[in-house]
Amino acid sequence: MKIKVLYFAQLREKFGLSEEDIQLPETVRTARELIVLLSIRGGVWSETFDGSQAFRIAMNQEMIPLDTPLIDGAELAIFRPVTGG
Repeated sequence: MKIKVLYFAQLREKFGLSEEDIQLPETVRTARELIVLLSIRGGVWSETFDGSQAFRIAMNQEMIPLDTPLIDGAELAIFRPVTGG
């Protein structure tokens, strides 16, 4: 399965990229498993996805919970929650 991942705002700056295409191993089937895959890259990746920082995920422009199955060819956006005031 191949997906496109988009990183916004602080995440884009932290990772040094705005998007990437990822060929997922067969063991990665949900958004949660994708986050684990990204976190094992180490460094800022593991710091970002270690559970201490909040983030949201949208698949094909719809917000999804982490247990959502991924779809081949999907576009996933990962970003920090935004608060207004």
